[in-house]
Amino acid sequence: MRKQAGGTMAGSKLDGLSQIQRERLFYLEFRAFFLGAVNRYDIVNRFGVKDAAGTRDIRLYRDLAPGNIEYEYRIRSYLPTDQFRPLFTFDVPQAMVAIAHGLGDDFVGTGKPLITCEMPTHLNTPDIDVLAAMTRAIHLRRAVKLTYRSLSSGATRKEIVPYALVDNGLRWHVRAYDRKRQRFSDFVINRMSGPRLLDGEEFPEHETREADIQWNRIVTMEMVPHPRLKHPETIAHEYAMKDGVLTVNVRAAVAGYVLRRWNVDCSEDHHLEGAEVHLWLRNRPTLYGVEGLVIAPGYSGESFSTPPAE
Repeated sequence: MRKQAGGTMAGSKLDGLSQIQRERLFYLEFRAFFLGAVNRYDIVNRFGVKDAAGTRDIRLYRDLAPGNIEYEYRIRSYLPTDQFRPLFTFDVPQAMVAIAHGLGDDFVGTGKPLITCEMPTHLNTPDIDVLAAMTRAIHLRRAVKLTYRSLSSGATRKEIVPYALVDNGLRWHVRAYDRKRQRFSDFVINRMSGPRLLDGEEFPEHETREADIQWNRIVTMEMVPHPRLKHPETIAHEYAMKDGVLTVNVRAAVAGYVLRRWNVDCSEDHHLEGAEVHLWLRNRPTLYGVEGLVIAPGYSGESFSTPPAE
């Protein structure tokens, strides 16, 4: 189930069912697959349906996937069998989020993890009003005027044309065209304040996503276990490498973030040391022309006019 499209159906077994039926069956299978047990009350409590509806959903699921689950009288729940084969495919990142925060699209109340799950503490989270302004601007294709605080210039007024959100693992950015500096850059959401969407207008072609070369360029990076490791096969297994190589395709605009987040040694002679350095970029020339590499571990020799984030 690794890296599958979340919530898609296997084959055509679910054709003809309503969307709400698919959602209930997906929830049923998710609990059986990841928690090892499901009963009608799980469906009743999650979707607010009658007991009879929950029973019908389980019966329908068993008709569509015979042999996937069987009833265990001792705990009054259905358990997955050894022959269990999911009807749905599950996206790994989405599954992890659901396990950590709860499964469902209804965000009324506080989400609860499905099992005990601890994640690293976030030192900063975006202001919800600023985040909403950015997502509205992206969806409605609007420019934004705001105050932005940078390490080089302090607080300044800016007018940007945002078109995408970027999560680098530590903080959220907005990818946007900066009208004052006339270039595309990443802007940290937590450094924004007082955003105001401007009236609708047709953007010049050079301000659109299609004109952002760094965003549209795809970089193929080949990562291997760091040569100094005593047991490189451990890292090869951890990252599911094929023939000892992890091949990753990323946008040039986010390549620096990926390399930094995973502590990938980008030096030509793989000289970096430290317990956190497990990977080495063996095809370093692929980074030629990529901006924002000042944050890439071990990368030196070129200078770039654009930092990874303003």
